[in-house]
Amino acid sequence: MPRQIPLWARASSAAARLGLSSVCPQLRPLPADRARLQRPEQQIPAGHLPGGGRAPVPVRIDQYQGADAVGLEEKIKQHLENDPGTGEDTDIPKGYMDLMPFINKAGCECLNESDEHGFENCFRKDASYLESDCDEQLLLTVAFSQPVKLYSMKLQGPDNGQGPKAIKIFINLPRSMDFEEAERSEATQALELGPDDIRPEGLIPLRYVKFQNVNSVTLFVQSNHGEEETTRISYFTFIGTPVQATNMNDFKRVVGKKGESH
Repeated sequence: MPRQIPLWARASSAAARLGLSSVCPQLRPLPADRARLQRPEQQIPAGHLPGGGRAPVPVRIDQYQGADAVGLEEKIKQHLENDPGTGEDTDIPKGYMDLMPFINKAGCECLNESDEHGFENCFRKDASYLESDCDEQLLLTVAFSQPVKLYSMKLQGPDNGQGPKAIKIFINLPRSMDFEEAERSEATQALELGPDDIRPEGLIPLRYVKFQNVNSVTLFVQSNHGEEETTRISYFTFIGTPVQATNMNDFKRVVGKKGESH
């Protein structure tokens, strides 16, 4: 069968081997002792390095089969586009991460989005934005590529009155809801955002115990700060951890010896 290449461990070396380093300059080679690990459960758990040091826990976000250079390049670029970058978001609490790389954009949708300023704009840190169409309300659904735990979110908007204010959050809905259902349904959490919450440095806390195994989030924006005709969202993401990564310390042995059972 085709050899599987876990992207979290082998993308950089595979890209170099296939001559893709120039088109994927963000990739950095991993040390040999890290690159050889095939599965997340084989990674050294945090706090188990010699001398008691702590190791970051890598998480498998995708995999690619085969050795086709074009296909691998497209797969790597897909995840680089979702990369929130390094050296930013220093306000994210230790132990958590920006979950943008785990958002499955193909599974996302937005009701009442403007044709000129669509949903995909709020996933980018640039001058573009998402804007509602017929009125101030928006109904956004975000799907994740694997289960995650949500700690907080960023929901940035302008200070001209069009920024989101009253919102309702739902998780793991079995089907899409409409605005009428969103109005009458009990939310996992309801929030009223202040002006500081929607600024670039704002971090909106969630009830962590209610967001422990999340596959999708539906966000109902009910109103904006200035009772304006339309609502704008300039950037939107969640902060938390993949469920897969939180179980790393459950493994008492990193790599089993020959003959040992798992």
